[in-house]
Amino acid sequence: MYLMSPSHRLRRTPFSDGVEAEGVKAYSVYNHMLLPTFFHSVEEDSRHLREAVQVWDVACERQIELRGPDAGKLAQLLTPRDLSRMQEDQCYYIPVVDQSGGMLNDPVAVKLEEDRWWISIADSDLIMWVKGLAVGRNLDVQIFEPDVSPLAIQGPKSDDLMARVFGDAVRDVKFFRYKLFEFGGKEHVIARSGYSKQGGFEIYVDGWEHGMPLWNALFEAGQSLDVRAGCPNMIERVEGGLLSYGSDMTAENNPFEAGLGKFCTTDRITDCIGHAALAEVAQSGPTQQIRSISIEGDAVPLCDRRWPLRAGDQRVGRVSSAVWSPFQNTNVAIGMVAASHWDAGTELVVETQTGPRTAIVRETSWK
Repeated sequence: MYLMSPSHRLRRTPFSDGVEAEGVKAYSVYNHMLLPTFFHSVEEDSRHLREAVQVWDVACERQIELRGPDAGKLAQLLTPRDLSRMQEDQCYYIPVVDQSGGMLNDPVAVKLEEDRWWISIADSDLIMWVKGLAVGRNLDVQIFEPDVSPLAIQGPKSDDLMARVFGDAVRDVKFFRYKLFEFGGKEHVIARSGYSKQGGFEIYVDGWEHGMPLWNALFEAGQSLDVRAGCPNMIERVEGGLLSYGSDMTAENNPFEAGLGKFCTTDRITDCIGHAALAEVAQSGPTQQIRSISIEGDAVPLCDRRWPLRAGDQRVGRVSSAVWSPFQNTNVAIGMVAASHWDAGTELVVETQTGPRTAIVRETSWK
């Protein structure tokens, strides 16, 4: 791979000094910010994540704040998921779609108050779409990126580490719920959530100045827990079937194709963008869908492009994420597969940049 040239357009985070002190080996770019991709190695980082606890700089998960009388109306306009029963301590995973039902993002919505929401986004300039909708619908709402930077605590020892810094009450936070906890004289939203299957929390650090003090406090408190810096791990997330927007699904795909149909309440929510298109797919069913896939042979090359899936001479899909897993002793992958070939056990051929491989469609993910 190539070196990365820093600039003002490529933003550092409140935790970048700590990340670099912990020996980050590589970065990616996500929402115009630095995102670490591994520290020791992808395999070693994955092993440690399953056994101990890691602190992740995920400040790149930027927030779009909606504030004002029409904030809730705008939030519902963005997504086909029913937000009407959402309480003020809840987080919802929501597909955001365009007028054709194509996915623009798969963020987490955080309801702070009836008239104040955060949309915690995946990698895209979604704020432009949100502002455009508000202007086009003449909504009374402010839309801006607040000075809020998520820090994830992930792994089986997450509860113990968090309790040492925030007190035992943090253990009572329920899945995809949040509570406010004080640090540095400021209250911060802490949710039980995160981009791994190992369990943990996301701290929405409110204010750049609290970044490194909190980072240092977590590492000091976690010495006996074998705390390390970490980041979203390719092996762990593909094994767990966690999708990456922009890689596994794009605006070319609707939520049903991404396996997110359960978040489309098209029978009740008719005032969201893309309702008509999604209602039609809900009725007819998708013609292709995300599947977990195993790829035979030794370690596959870096999956930095979409690999065609074929059945004989027919193209029937593509692989979008793939990596060797020493924990499964095979290459684990995520791919979009045509309905005619998505049944578990179906044998296909995937064309990588180093040659064809046998690929087997799986019933479920590995977790």
